[in-house]
Amino acid sequence: MNEDAGPIFRQVADLIETAIVDGSLPEESQAPSTNELAAFHRINPATAAKGLNQLVADGVLYKRRGVGMFVATGAREQVLKRRRSEFASQYVRPLMTEAQKLGISPRELTSMIDSWEEQR
Repeated sequence: MNEDAGPIFRQVADLIETAIVDGSLPEESQAPSTNELAAFHRINPATAAKGLNQLVADGVLYKRRGVGMFVATGAREQVLKRRRSEFASQYVRPLMTEAQKLGISPRELTSMIDSWEEQR
């Protein structure tokens, strides 16, 4: 875990969400257990549990008593929707604000992005 990347429980939740988004943890599959996460990341099991429980509260995971936690149906789309919104807030809005300050029109900005993509 990365000490500079926010609370560890949130990092655990983000790792699970990333696995859901990239398809390595499909909907209705069993999520790693608290103990598996704690051992793998060398963190306190209570911290791992807090990350998993946050995902349960968010509706991304659900519990099956005595069995474990599973990825909810629709979880991938839910996570993508939230992350896209966060992307817009964290990156697009500041980009547009700075472009406006510099007198760069949305059309010019789109052209810059297209040009950058072509050079990759």
